[in-house]
Parts: sequence; C-alpha cells; structure tokens
Amino acid sequence: MDQRRFDVICMGRAAVDFYGQQFGSRLEDMRTMAKYLGGSSANMAAGMSRQGLRVAMLTRVGDEHMGRFVREELARNGVDVSHVHTDPERLTSIVVLGIKDRDTFPLIFYRENCADAALDVQDFDRAFIASARALAITGTHFSLPGPAAACRQAIDYARVSGTRTVLDIDYRPVLWGVAGHGQGENRFVGSEAVTGHLQAILPLFDLVVGTEEEFHIAGGTTDTLAALHAVRNHTDATLVLKRGALGSTVFEGVIPAELSQGVSGPPVSVEVLNVLGAGDAFMSGFMRGWMGDEPLARCCLYGNACGALVVSRHGCTPAIPSRVELDDYLSRFNDVPRPDLDARLNQLHRSTVPRREWPAIYALAFDHRSQFVEMAEACGAPLDRVVRLKQLIAEAFLAVVEQKALAGSAGVLVDERFGEEVLESLTGQDVWIARPVEEPQSRPLAFEYGDDVSATLQRWPTEHVVKCLVFYHPDDEPALKQTQQHRLRLLFEACCHSGHELLLELILPDGREDRGDDTARVMRECYELGVFPDWWKLPPPPDNAWPAIEAVIDEYDPWCRGIVLLGLNRPVAELVEGFSRAVGRRHCRGFAIGRSLFVDAARAWLADELSDQALQQAVAENFGAIVAQWQALHEVDVSEEAVN
Repeated sequence: MDQRRFDVICMGRAAVDFYGQQFGSRLEDMRTMAKYLGGSSANMAAGMSRQGLRVAMLTRVGDEHMGRFVREELARNGVDVSHVHTDPERLTSIVVLGIKDRDTFPLIFYRENCADAALDVQDFDRAFIASARALAITGTHFSLPGPAAACRQAIDYARVSGTRTVLDIDYRPVLWGVAGHGQGENRFVGSEAVTGHLQAILPLFDLVVGTEEEFHIAGGTTDTLAALHAVRNHTDATLVLKRGALGSTVFEGVIPAELSQGVSGPPVSVEVLNVLGAGDAFMSGFMRGWMGDEPLARCCLYGNACGALVVSRHGCTPAIPSRVELDDYLSRFNDVPRPDLDARLNQLHRSTVPRREWPAIYALAFDHRSQFVEMAEACGAPLDRVVRLKQLIAEAFLAVVEQKALAGSAGVLVDERFGEEVLESLTGQDVWIARPVEEPQSRPLAFEYGDDVSATLQRWPTEHVVKCLVFYHPDDEPALKQTQQHRLRLLFEACCHSGHELLLELILPDGREDRGDDTARVMRECYELGVFPDWWKLPPPPDNAWPAIEAVIDEYDPWCRGIVLLGLNRPVAELVEGFSRAVGRRHCRGFAIGRSLFVDAARAWLADELSDQALQQAVAENFGAIVAQWQALHEVDVSEEAVN
C-alpha cells in the first residue's frame, strides 16, 4: 500500500464566509452574519479530514485576522497547514452569502487581487506534491494566469510522482469574468472561452467531478449526455456527475447511451435549506471511498449522504459531517427526512466534528462570586478590591504557566462580574477558559443574567466554555427536579445554538457524599433529558463510584471532552488523595481547583496583611505544587501502562 504522508493535497480557494442569519431575506436586509471557514478547496480539505483522510492544504491567505482565522480553522479540522502561505500584500478572500428561499442563494465574492489568487509555483516543490497520494484542484484556479501556471506545475509534479490528480470543475461564472459581481449565485453562463480553457486541462486529470451545469461548460453544450461525450473526447478520467436530489453517477470508459447506465449510489433525499457547500461536502464523502478503493457505488453513497446533510444545515464547512456522524446517518438515512431535526445526528455532529484538543487540563478556578463578596465584607474591604485581587491571581497563574511550560493544558475559571478584565486579557492566549452562567448558590438552578441564556452567550467569545454549577441529587423531589431539568435544557439548547462548549458542574446538595452510584445516576438523567455536556466537573469520586461514571459516559457520549475534578475548598492532602483515585480513569482530564489554593492568601490580602507580591507568590507556589502532584501521579500511571 502507498504509505505517503498525505492522502490528499487540496489546492485552491480558501476564504472566509459571512453567512446571513436571517432566512428568507434579501441579502440587503440581513442584519447579522455568522463567520465560517469557506472557499471550495478549504471546504473540501476540512471535509475530507473529517472523513478520516490525511489532508494538506496548498493556498495563500492574507497577513491579517481573516488569514489567521482560515489557517487556524483548517488546523483545527486536522488539515496540515505547512503550505498555507501568508501573502504580505494581499487580503484573504471573503464571501458574503444568504438564504432567500430554497432556490435563491444571493452570493457576493470579494476576490479582487486576493491572496489565494496569487498562488505561485514558488509556493511548493515536487517533494511536497509527491508526499500525497492525490492532488485535488478546483477549476476556478485556472481562470487566472498565475494560479493556472501554479496548478499546471503541481500537476506535472504529481504525474511524475505517481500522485493521482482530481478536478472539481467548480464553475462560478463570476470568477471567470463572464458574469457581473451581483450575479455570484449564477451557476451557469455559456462561454466558448471557458470551455476552451477547461478542455485544455481535462487530459491532465484522473478524476473529474462536476454538476450537470459544470459538465455543460466543460463539454460546450447544455445537453448533458452530449457534454459527457465531449468531455470524454478530451480525457480518459473517471467522470462523476452530481445530480442533486437524483444522486450521482460515475462513468468509466465509453459514455453509455443513457445516464442511468452509469454506476450510481442511491440518492439521499432531504428537505433543502441551503445548497451552498453541498458539492464540497459531496467531494469529501466521495474521496473517502475513492482513496480507499471502495466500489464506485459506495463512493457515490458517501458523497450523496454528505451533500444531503449539508443542504439541511447552515454554512458550508461547519455543516460537513464527521466520519462517525456519516456512518450513523448511512445506517438509517431512509428514516431521517429532516437531518436538521434529528437529535442523535445533531449531537454526533457537535461531539465528533474536530475541535481544539485539550489532552490535559490544569485549571485555577477563581470564578467564585458570593464567596469573594463574603471575604471582602468580613475583611472590611470594598468590593472593587475583588477586581484587583482576581487580576493578581491571574498574573500568578500566568507565571506558573510560563515556568512549567503549561501552554496548551493550562486553564482558568473566571467570572464576568469581578473578572471581566482577566477574561479579556486571557482570551486568545492558548488558555482553556470557562466562565460561570449560574446564579451563585441557586437551587433550583437560576441564571445570573436571566433565563434568555442565548442572549447572554451571544456576547461571549466562542472559545469560552460555559460553566454551570447545579446542586442536584437523583432523589430530589419531583417538582424541584422538573425545574432543574427545564433550566438545564434551556442552557444546553443555548450552547448548541451559539456553538459554545458546556462544562456542567455536578455537586450533590447539602454536603451529601456519593454512595457509589448517585453521581452516575444524575449524569444518566441529564443524558436521558437530552443534555450532553462537553465537560463534566465533579468532586473527586470515591473508588466505587468511578466505574458507574465511566460506564454512563461510554454508553451515552464516548466523545465527551472529559471530566475535571473540583476542590470544594478541601485540604490539599485530601485533594491529592482524590487525584490518586483518578489515576487510570479514561475520561478524567485534569482538575479545576480554586479556594484550596488561594483562600488564605486572599483573605490576608483583602485585610491588608499581605502585599501584592506575597499574594502572587503564595498562589503561584500552591498552584505549581498541585500541578506537580497531579503530573507525578499520572506519570506513574503512564509508566505502569507501558510495563503492562
């Protein structure tokens, strides 16, 4: 088997999509936009990666915020970005899109002298192209002389390296200069010049994929069968015809007398919300099968199903399914006419689409509000001193992160009420950040900023994890439990809508201890309710509780981000004992400890008995020590596993 570094290199457009959020509206009237990764080649790169292929991207982005966004989103989706070059002179391409109705999708391309259109032969070498089993290029990049020359050079390298070549015709008349700027949604304008360009490159490819309109432009006729014959006169490639709701058909060798005589996978029918990005999703699924040498009918089915899922959702890249999600859908797609309303698919999409990895979490929790108010009042300190106190704690945290090289695993829990400036300073700094949404000490659960949690989260950076503490016991009386569950559903739905991750902190009320299955029963009730936290925050469970906790996660959400252990202001020795019980527990990722590490120093500082520097030193020493103890325990665990 070919053991190259990559399965596919995607070469071509990379952009930022701004999608209008008001459905049924003219683009002129849309008030708000969602920002997504876009550009046909970038969409395909992310989608193929989600389907389990090893993918690299070859393109250019601008030396600005949008360019960094594109690079980071590709990397987050598992795409190699070593050849996503930064162009110091040009801006990243932008696309503005909307959904007017099921047939009208207004679209504006902002690509005047954009970065990816300046792709050059100097941006890659033969070794890079040879490192992949396939090179996938879109037709749009042949519309300008510079990128066309780069594409031809890449193809030359591919053909001498045994790298298969793939063309997605990707015809956008406006990008070939045969339609006006305001006609971005137009999918077909006949042009002899464009047809000539495409027919000149067709012999260079092993696989050619397009819609009926795209084969029309490549073949120079609007008769689909005649267009396929014309294309076949220029290439021996495998031809894949995408036919929307009719599915897709593959033609190898001689074009038959009827379209139905090609190789087809069963069509996958859904209610259409948005056709934009469906073709890129199709390629993601089809390439999964094609690169795995699966039967062509199966390749078509993968592509058809990926496209069907995307047309039922908002956005292009964010809508493309993961491999796990696609396989679940394929097992029952005839019974799911509305994938957008299917709870299981939606949760699989949320849980399994690639996200920023946090293999370990060492978090300092100082999101407390009522406890800090009580401390300040007891010390006779004004509340604005709490704001400064949290800034000093954050500085101590950062000192430990730098000293112990914890970037990528360090985290904080900080509130907005007293820690707004801390949140602003840490956001975007490679720190795991969670912030509370609950009203302190509330039971039943209440939200600090009102029941419209969606409105609250609209203001929060997407990287912030929504932390919610709920005092919940599986034997609570029914009326209380009903209220708690209603609020948890509101919270989870708001997180799904906003895209924020949810950290659910479960504490048994009134100081009650887990009898062995209490925490697991609460977790099961949450899952049965349809609430799937990305993270769980739990007091260190007793040994006899861990198996049930792990079993319930395995049963309902094996893709859960994990468990972090909390402290409840317990002595450090007791916390370390709890840490030792977590050794070897598959879902435990770390801890989020607070008062146990800073409460004494904080009280002394509020009482003017401790200087800023002494406070920071005490907090840093305590936090650094607890990190070291956790790491020492888990290093033992790793060594024991290696021996076994």
